[in-house]
Amino acid sequence: MKKYYIISLLLLCCCTLTAQPFKLLRYDEDYSYLKDSARSLYQNFKYLPLNKSGNVYASFGGEARAEYVDFNNEDWGRLNIGHNDFLLQRYDLHANLHMGKSVRIFAQLRSALQDGRKNGPRGIDEDRLNIQNLFVDLTAWQKEQKKVLFRLGREELDYGSGRLISVREGPNARLYFTGAKAMYASARITADAFVMMADTTYPGAFDNKPTKQINLWGSYGKIIFPAAGNLDVYYIGIRRDYSPYEEGTAKELRHTIGGRFWRYGGGFIYNLEGAYQFGSFGKGNISAWTASADLGYMFENTKFRPTINLRNDYISGDRRAGDGNLQTFNPIYPKGGYFGFSPQIGPVNLIDIHPYATFDLLKALRLQLDVVYNWRYSLQDGVYRPSGVFNRPGASSTQRYIGTAYLVGLTYTLNPFMSFTGGVQYFKTGAFIEDIISNAKDGLFMNARVTIKF
Repeated sequence: MKKYYIISLLLLCCCTLTAQPFKLLRYDEDYSYLKDSARSLYQNFKYLPLNKSGNVYASFGGEARAEYVDFNNEDWGRLNIGHNDFLLQRYDLHANLHMGKSVRIFAQLRSALQDGRKNGPRGIDEDRLNIQNLFVDLTAWQKEQKKVLFRLGREELDYGSGRLISVREGPNARLYFTGAKAMYASARITADAFVMMADTTYPGAFDNKPTKQINLWGSYGKIIFPAAGNLDVYYIGIRRDYSPYEEGTAKELRHTIGGRFWRYGGGFIYNLEGAYQFGSFGKGNISAWTASADLGYMFENTKFRPTINLRNDYISGDRRAGDGNLQTFNPIYPKGGYFGFSPQIGPVNLIDIHPYATFDLLKALRLQLDVVYNWRYSLQDGVYRPSGVFNRPGASSTQRYIGTAYLVGLTYTLNPFMSFTGGVQYFKTGAFIEDIISNAKDGLFMNARVTIKF
């Protein structure tokens, strides 16, 4: 009851306040613009000077999120659970301390809770209390709009469209890593280089275990072309001691090189991305790839401001089960909702065609409609979960079509602090699911979520 009282109190306070848009990565928010202005009580909370000149200051914030989930026939009825409804909650508090222009310390606590799920919490559902971010930034050089910065500690990562490295905002428990990063930023170019460790997550309080070895490294750069769009280029390396695929389980060393050309906003929208992977899997070799095209148009001057998109993905799977080599694409750390909210299949061994549209029914109310058609890329490989983890084998089946997902989603933004989202997803099983699962059933997923940020 105490948690719900806090949420209600925050709601009453937030309705009368104004705020800049909150960012996906809260450490990217900058409230230094409040330095020379008259500040309300809330603005003093966001910018609290700690010395006379104001160049040493603190900023505080947080989030409370509650989500009701109703899942029917998870894994297409294979688990024999049927109706499964449960509650997810997430809370976090953060502090941002700026010590002049050169040093910054950011810290964030987060709690992810689950209650009522019949088969217990998944890894994405519960992490009762953890240090989500704790790092120090050191600005080594700065001139006008150019800056070189070094970061050391624990932090969330999110790059590009979230295809390969995502903070995983949709699920209840977000991802984080521990390591070092070097960053360069100018008006048109940003570039990061990072070396990271991923913790093993457990559901209790402060019980996550560090891997104590480097298992994620790479670089990610973006160039802005004002008249055309944006170009991302990246390299990502991973090492995993136990990686399960239909081909088997073995030690994996994988390198990914890729690029993305994209533009969002009014008029034409495009997001084109491709990546190639190579490396070793046990004693065998890795050769995998993916390509994606998302094209659309935003009708800015039309009623409801509709946006119409068509997306097509090709994601490789293993060509020959049992030969020791691996052609299965690894999405590394993808965002959970890459193919819509709570997808039933992940971005591995997949061909999909995905038309979707959004409509601004009111200034604060957005409707999104999706249809996703899914096929296996390779008949020698199975289906994988949204995280990329192996789910069901498929080499014994000659059927290719996995199924069709129909989605309806609504987002209502009450004010800059509070939003409501909800949706329904119906998954109609295809010939492949009906072939590998006895008495397969169509899946139905519904959710309703309220989020408060401050």
